[in-house]
Amino acid sequence: MEGVAHSVRQLANRYEVGELIGRGGMADVHVGTDTRLGRRVAIKLLKPSLATDPAFRMRFRREAQDAAKMAHPTIVRIFDAGEEALPEANGTETLLPFIVMEYVDGRLLKDILEEGPLEPNEAMRISAQVLTALEYSHRAGVVHRDIKPGNIMITPTGQIKVMDFGIARAISDSSATIAETTAIVGTASYFSPEQARGEAVDARTDLYSTGILLYELLTGNPPFRGDNPVAVAYQHVNSEPIPPSSINPKVSPALDAVVLRALAKDRFERYQSAADFRHDIEAVAAGSLPRAKQPESDDFNATLFGVNPSAAAGSDAAMRQLTVDTDDRVVRTQNRPPVAWIWAGIASVVVIFIAVVFWTINLAPPELAGHLSVEVPNVVGQSYEDGSLKLSNANLEPHKLTEASTSVPEGVILRTDPGPGIKVAPGYEVKVYVSLGITPVTVPNVSNMSQADAISALETKHLVFGTATTDYSPDVKKGYVISSDPEGGSDFRLDGSTVHEGDTVNLVISNGLVKVPQVTGKPIGQASAALNALSLNISVIVDMSCSGGTVASQSIVGEQPQKSKITIRYCSGS
Repeated sequence: MEGVAHSVRQLANRYEVGELIGRGGMADVHVGTDTRLGRRVAIKLLKPSLATDPAFRMRFRREAQDAAKMAHPTIVRIFDAGEEALPEANGTETLLPFIVMEYVDGRLLKDILEEGPLEPNEAMRISAQVLTALEYSHRAGVVHRDIKPGNIMITPTGQIKVMDFGIARAISDSSATIAETTAIVGTASYFSPEQARGEAVDARTDLYSTGILLYELLTGNPPFRGDNPVAVAYQHVNSEPIPPSSINPKVSPALDAVVLRALAKDRFERYQSAADFRHDIEAVAAGSLPRAKQPESDDFNATLFGVNPSAAAGSDAAMRQLTVDTDDRVVRTQNRPPVAWIWAGIASVVVIFIAVVFWTINLAPPELAGHLSVEVPNVVGQSYEDGSLKLSNANLEPHKLTEASTSVPEGVILRTDPGPGIKVAPGYEVKVYVSLGITPVTVPNVSNMSQADAISALETKHLVFGTATTDYSPDVKKGYVISSDPEGGSDFRLDGSTVHEGDTVNLVISNGLVKVPQVTGKPIGQASAALNALSLNISVIVDMSCSGGTVASQSIVGEQPQKSKITIRYCSGS
């Protein structure tokens, strides 16, 4: 594959192929230039062996066309796709499939994961953006089929970009070999159970893979691992994942529940839409509990599954029935019961209802209120410590939830559910909503941004730019950000306090200089290490007239421009 890439310098008389920037099992990615529009692009060169399959070529063109129609900030745009005929030495031609995509300046999520698990808030932020992309694609009728860290880019500003929409389908539905298909579509760690069983997939397959992705972001590894893809696929079908919190104690029980629901073996027990999955993640990130399972809307189910289950019955049972083949459905042959039986049944229900109402009215209210119920006390405006104690003394169970507030101080109770004065059973769990104060926020990573772009990124997060100080840097360009205080990607300041909207962030800006130390008289190894750390252009003169292996002189010292040339002379004589 690499040899083919080196031999191709231009595709379709338009796209110049540049250096290799990524490599996968089925394709290599090169930076390129669209000579017609003068813009930078990314060019994916697929294996020529795929082009020998007519079914693949047909599906590849169709899927690329569908993917190219999608325009969303969280999706890598596809600009063009086709096949280039390459002449071989024996006189034949080889077809090279290629895709021309939006060039994204960033890092693959799989490369970031090699550094270890992410903080839960960052993991949820990334997953929510992936689900935003899937929500858009699913409504367009496109199922990705290969959600994994290797198909997700993160820009320096933290923006998520999902790529390879539709390409997985083109390959999996063609007659490519099992080994080839596994390389792109069959990334076993992110298989859904239905993919592992070879069944048809739908949008909920992408949601399962996103659940695997979120699990890996939280723990550093996917939930199922094995010696080979078959062993991993078996676990997807037959093994239950352990909760992420058992690996990473920072994961909350609420986030555990979201992840495990996304990883349900039965697709009907999973989230039924990317929007619902995303809403629950955002709720947990805000300190609330995920919502109870809700039926999906008619319109979205029609898009998601190709049918309208809720229009037929409005329940999961109806959805299951719609998945059964026509021949398997039981044909009703019994006639309806006589009308007289129906009226008799209605009359019986009415009589029972009247009896229950009469019995309830004649209960002794004082006795019921005095022994079987507790009135929720008013704790609004109190500290959580005082309010929870008051609820406990009233034989109620306080359950703390948090919300941001611009008017109520941190730690003060905003409201309770049920509210004050409501009578409930003893031991009833009362939800206590406690103020977080002004909305907490994660400081964006503005390193290597220009000062203007960094200030804009801070303002987007409702943070205030404070001061800018300059410092030396061997590799950050002049006028660009070296670091920030608080640090980018953090929710806390150095003193441990939480960062909130409206807080001030200070920047350290590169002055485009380095401070060259005095290395004269030092051993050559120590001197070289110190100068190499500054990314200087070092030239060495060996002086045989003196001995000692130390530096005899240097051409520059003190403040110098980045990448400056320095000549050192050291003694190497005996």
